[in-house]
Amino acid sequence: MPRHDGHPDAVKPAHRQPVDAVLAQQATSLENGLTAGEVRARRHRHGPNRLPEARGPSVWRLLLNQVESLVVILLFSAAVAAAAFGSTIEAIAILAALVVNTVVGFAMEWRASRAMEALQRMSTAQVHVRRDGKTHRIGADQLVPGDIVLLEAGDVIMADLRLVESNRLQCNESALTGESTAVDKITEPLPEGNPPIADRRNMGYAGTAVTQGSGTGVVVATGLATELGAIARLVAESGKSITPLEKRLDRLGQRLIWLTLVVAALVAGAGMLAGTDLRLMVETAIAMAIAAVPEGLPVVATLALAQGMLRMASRNALVKRLSAVETLGAANVIFTDKTGTLTQNHMTLSRLALDRGVIELHDDEPRLGDTPLDPQGTPDLAALLETATLCNNASLESHGAVGDPTEVALLEAANRTGITRSELLDALPETREVSFDPAVNMMATYHAAADGFRVAVKGAPESVIEACTRVLTADGERNLDESDRRDWMQRSESLAADGLRTLMLAQKSVDDESGNPYEGLTLLGVAGLYDPPRKGIRETIAACQEAGIRLVMVTGDHDATARAVAREVGIADADAPPADPATLDRLGALTTAEREALLAQGVFARISPQQKLELIQLYQEAGWVVGMIGDGVNDAPGLKKADIGIAMGQRGTEVAREAADMVLKDDAFATIVDAVRHGRTIFQNIRRFIVYLLSGNLGEILAISAAAMVAAPLPMLPLQILYINFVSDVMPALALGLNRSEAGIMDRPPRDPAEPILMRRHWSAIGGYAVIIAATALAAFAVALLVLELDTAMAVTISFLTFGFARLWHVFNMRSSRSPLLLNEVTSNGFVWAAIGVGVLLLLVATYLAPLADILGVTPPGAREWLLILGFSVLPLLIVQSLKHAGLWWERPPHPDTRDD
Repeated sequence: MPRHDGHPDAVKPAHRQPVDAVLAQQATSLENGLTAGEVRARRHRHGPNRLPEARGPSVWRLLLNQVESLVVILLFSAAVAAAAFGSTIEAIAILAALVVNTVVGFAMEWRASRAMEALQRMSTAQVHVRRDGKTHRIGADQLVPGDIVLLEAGDVIMADLRLVESNRLQCNESALTGESTAVDKITEPLPEGNPPIADRRNMGYAGTAVTQGSGTGVVVATGLATELGAIARLVAESGKSITPLEKRLDRLGQRLIWLTLVVAALVAGAGMLAGTDLRLMVETAIAMAIAAVPEGLPVVATLALAQGMLRMASRNALVKRLSAVETLGAANVIFTDKTGTLTQNHMTLSRLALDRGVIELHDDEPRLGDTPLDPQGTPDLAALLETATLCNNASLESHGAVGDPTEVALLEAANRTGITRSELLDALPETREVSFDPAVNMMATYHAAADGFRVAVKGAPESVIEACTRVLTADGERNLDESDRRDWMQRSESLAADGLRTLMLAQKSVDDESGNPYEGLTLLGVAGLYDPPRKGIRETIAACQEAGIRLVMVTGDHDATARAVAREVGIADADAPPADPATLDRLGALTTAEREALLAQGVFARISPQQKLELIQLYQEAGWVVGMIGDGVNDAPGLKKADIGIAMGQRGTEVAREAADMVLKDDAFATIVDAVRHGRTIFQNIRRFIVYLLSGNLGEILAISAAAMVAAPLPMLPLQILYINFVSDVMPALALGLNRSEAGIMDRPPRDPAEPILMRRHWSAIGGYAVIIAATALAAFAVALLVLELDTAMAVTISFLTFGFARLWHVFNMRSSRSPLLLNEVTSNGFVWAAIGVGVLLLLVATYLAPLADILGVTPPGAREWLLILGFSVLPLLIVQSLKHAGLWWERPPHPDTRDD
């Protein structure tokens, strides 16, 4: 049973003890927390605060993965057949090749697994703790029993806590209890007994999320001692997660093998009916079976995805799932917030709308027109600034401002006029906070005053205005009627139309704290705050839109403010007529015309989290691949629902980061464009090396089949085919998977996510490549036999080396049809040149290393033969490049501006 304390003398569980007893039991201080020495001692005693990780596959599992495939069964069967017909050396060589293939596959899969673990280490959760009297941000794995943890909305609780302070604190504990309703938290001890976790309201458990309010807790259990740890002990090692792309590649490879087996059977059967020697037909079948094996196809794809993810991580885009890389390249609409994403999230209070008029705030001197105002002699201005200071959770510290940028801007403006939060709180101590609630778009604070309590309120103008019955003027308070309400909303909309974020402020005096804070208020005025666009955001949005990715602003801010910012940053459709609020309330029952009107919107304002979720679904049902950017607790459902959820790494809440598929470590919108470019490049590279692998293998099958059909000697022996595949399949294919982005990849629309890996034009190209490679190798074979009248052994060697070098040069055929002939994404890839260099070296070793040459049946050629080999091996490259240059190659899309290569 998990402990609820970190002390060996504990008797009662923490939830049954008062706060003072728990703090004493943990030997800690609420005000100061633990000392550095105590932290070290407890970490040594309790270990790191982490659960046993769901590890990737073990070494033995990785090895088994290599021998459980259809490829291994096929090669093993070929070895058995060779042994049965007396070709012992051939059988041993095939088995040796199996071992090599297994080792290479294991090494690549192990590297991909380690790459994934490296990515996971990058996403360590952070928590705020109080140690040595100061607040620190530390990795969650550094928590120890007795730590004082500070909580706020959006945090994921990372250890079991006994709550010692709760300010309207609510937690979602569905991860443990299955109950999605948020739980109100308290600090009082629970009565005797052992209530279920769902009823322990004075505890905060690891894995649960803070959804509202703030609080403080003392750590009473870490790691496996937590309630979550008890569950973790029951969970077995997780299985391998297979991406949709890997599944499709695996199916593709299996279908090709079965197809080749059928062809081999037909060729062998036809040969036997024609009276061809049985041994020759068996060798032909074995050679075709070996030629069909697409060695390492899924593993190379996985490694390409993992390496791509590491590249993205180095560019500040942490992708958490392999399958998300596929989705990135297909995303064609991104839902984005306004504040902090498109703007700098550095607010400045620019204007104040009071009953007497609009006041401009310049430096330290508020002005009404050309008249400077002194807040001390302007009661209505002073009341607004005081309320903005009281209803506020930010603080201005010597080392910088702390808190929400909007609240910081309000404090800074008040501070410049001589109104400070510390002095106000001395006179009007805060007794209660009603945290911001998205359902009402307001927050309130209560402050003790001489005649009772003052309630300070701020929030969305349309919400606050409905809670007001009076208004403060230069001459005092008066009643607020409907005409006044319309006038105030027009003032607010005028500020918003200039791109200012608007907040309405109000106050009232009450006798006690029992009533509704949001009724009977006195309206003070509207604050207009300016948040300038991020540097370079306009160019970034233009790049997205050129790439066929729509940007849709979805914000809780005022419609006029949102559209002003959207126009400023260049979002298309920013001036489309606003969506009818009634339409947004019935997204599940729209007419076709209403649906099309919504899909044409560039800005959705005053959107609730539920409406955001429904909008995502609306776009998905219309066939869009939706990305969503979010940072708050309320964004988590949308981040999960979107095809690709993108969270901010710096200002995003832990809940949002956990829900997202990708985390922007620098919070920069431009990083998304870079990540999309990488996503497109990775998919394009995978498609490219599949074409490379299959065309080479198909060329081998065609050459063998053609020879068998005319009862000619095999142009290559089974072991030679196996060696060529080893030399030219894995390393060049992997190198192609590491190509950089080609020029213009972001000038094209995203690919359709429903389109197959290989489209008709790719299959046509594979067939064309295969025919040309097979034809040139057979031509070299025929010239050696019939023209030069060489013996069969030398002719086979010439065919073998021609095929081997042709497949290496074939890598350069994988450039895009849009890229230059000499300087392109393939020729500029150093890994490609290294792979070709190794391949050439291995072919020369097979030719001149006598023991290996004897096993493979290779006879070292002379100068004349080398001229024949090199001349014919380069022909496929010259032919294909000539056809591409002339625009006659199948692989070029029919509409170059609308399709990827």
